[in-house]
Amino acid sequence: MKSAYITITGLKHYYGGGFLEPNMTILLVKEPDNAIDREAIRAEVRGLGKIGYVANSPYTVLGESCSAGRIYDRIGETAVAKVKYVLPRGVVCRIKGLAPIGKAEPEEE
Repeated sequence: MKSAYITITGLKHYYGGGFLEPNMTILLVKEPDNAIDREAIRAEVRGLGKIGYVANSPYTVLGESCSAGRIYDRIGETAVAKVKYVLPRGVVCRIKGLAPIGKAEPEEE
């Protein structure tokens, strides 16, 4: 299985990022009907709901993270990520189980 890093942004519009800690689980959910971004992937935490979005702009993607557009076609309708770093401009997470480019479902190992 392939893995990659992503950045969760927009936290200040919801609950902020102060409650996030390394190894927390983040649920990623595609939003194909999003009027602003057709490759939008929302980030959710159990018990709170939406906390932000996977960054999809060169201005919001931190470090060597992948943008939402780079992973959109490599996940199913949902995916799971783990928090690695909580930073002032976003949260860097590791997402596992990415499908090879051009496939929507991850391959079995």
